[in-house]
Amino acid sequence: MNQTRPIEIIGGGLAGLSLGLALRRAAVPVTLFEAGGYPRHRVCGEFITGLADATVERLGLGPLLDDALLHHEVAWFFDGRLTRRQRLPSPARALSRHRLDARLAQALVAAGGTLHTHARAERDADTEGIIFASGRRRGSAQWLGLKIHAHRLPLHCDLELHLGAESYIGLTQVEEGRVNISGLFRRRELSAKGPALLLAYLRAANLGSLADRLTGANFDETSLSAVAAVDFDQHVPDTGRLALGDACAMIPPFTGNGMAMAFQSAELALGPLVTYANNAASWRETTTAIQSALQQRFRTRLAAADWLHPFLLQPPRQRWLTRLARARLLPLRPLYSVLH
Repeated sequence: MNQTRPIEIIGGGLAGLSLGLALRRAAVPVTLFEAGGYPRHRVCGEFITGLADATVERLGLGPLLDDALLHHEVAWFFDGRLTRRQRLPSPARALSRHRLDARLAQALVAAGGTLHTHARAERDADTEGIIFASGRRRGSAQWLGLKIHAHRLPLHCDLELHLGAESYIGLTQVEEGRVNISGLFRRRELSAKGPALLLAYLRAANLGSLADRLTGANFDETSLSAVAAVDFDQHVPDTGRLALGDACAMIPPFTGNGMAMAFQSAELALGPLVTYANNAASWRETTTAIQSALQQRFRTRLAAADWLHPFLLQPPRQRWLTRLARARLLPLRPLYSVLH
């Protein structure tokens, strides 16, 4: 009888952990290498839209997401004023990465997976049985992501999205009365540190009213996270290696779909990898099938997000977007369906 082939996963974010957990439940040997540890904070909107119940069930995520808050409405702000409230076509889940990643890691180990934290594993791209889920590829773009949690900060609705000059920022409630504040900004030479850095970026982006509102907020400074040189993808690139999650393709954060895409990429990879592990397909056949499935699943979504993204960042286009929204001429539901 042929022995089950093992799988190694480089990177312990949502894609890597959920795939490793699902593979272990299919009796596939899994070793995962993560450069950091758990729990930890990450730059993330922590707002999951477009995640189907079928994906949750197939990956066995139900018990890990059961207590996620369910959000139903988004409020858009421009020039500090409420522009439009949007009812989401389906509820979105909100749960911090600090909690979710740690739960996934614990579940992987409990299922018999081997997890190496604070460990980097160097592997060739063409090595059989290796999955790269190590997060964002560093680019040359002048974008900066910032995130911090605040305690008991009143919100106008489930999710607030504020448009600023070459920037946008979202506020959403997660567990234990925390509010996740996460934004994308054009990088600037600012000398502030800690929460003051976020406030300085808000003021530089003409979001002074939001900065005033957040001044004096009860911030959890341990949650402050930043990521620089953020680039976004127009399509799933062929990198010559099997990559999942943000390592596969990075979508602009305004869609609220990056977390769902991480889980969806794990779901798409699961079946072919189980077939490979059971000696029923070659590695080349497996990687080709997964790459094709990723491209087909995310092609339209990434292209639509790339087209829409400038309207969220450039003030002249923001004004047109705002006028359309106020006149209720913006096709929000069709856009939502394309982006998810």
